[in-house]
Amino acid sequence: MLKIKNILVRVLFLFIFLLILFIAISLVFTLFYPMKYKEYINKYSREYDLDPFLVAAIINVESKYNKNATSHKDARGLMQIGKQTGQWASEEFKMEDYNVNILFDPETNIKMGTWYLDKLNIEFEDNLDLVLAAYNAGSGNVTKWLKDDKYSKDGKNLHHIPFSETKDYLKKVKFNQKIYETIYKSYMTDSNKMITLYFDAINHFRDYLRDV
Repeated sequence: MLKIKNILVRVLFLFIFLLILFIAISLVFTLFYPMKYKEYINKYSREYDLDPFLVAAIINVESKYNKNATSHKDARGLMQIGKQTGQWASEEFKMEDYNVNILFDPETNIKMGTWYLDKLNIEFEDNLDLVLAAYNAGSGNVTKWLKDDKYSKDGKNLHHIPFSETKDYLKKVKFNQKIYETIYKSYMTDSNKMITLYFDAINHFRDYLRDV
């Protein structure tokens, strides 16, 4: 009887250890790959036929999910929308009383960012590398590179990207996309309520630690 009790105690301690280890690993991952605003990401990804994990990855690379982020070029918000893009989008959406500070609103920013990605998908025929390069460096630069045989051998794909920042940006976004799909697939689809509750709790705890 004592032997069985000792085995049960060891199993219980092992379970607790593994649970703590799992939570610790989850916290580390969510620190580097946070997830917020999934309702907006899902909503506008569906509207513009985008991969929600790609949108989540772009937000992480652009702003680390800081809705108040501002770049040195004065791009704003989660998806780092520039003033010109924001103005263009506001006209398309027929927004009244538009001002650049609305770019800090998470839903507005994600709506504009996904709308812009859709425009780039149309322009570059769903070529992900071209779309991401244009999102980072501007569609004018990408169009110019495609016409230059130093950068494009066929006029349809970029075989060399002259901006190191843009080259790194593509690698970061595509790597983040894989990570987000791996970690958050069930969470984004709400296919498992326990996982949804778990990641909600983890993300709230991460936000608390960040704000302390």
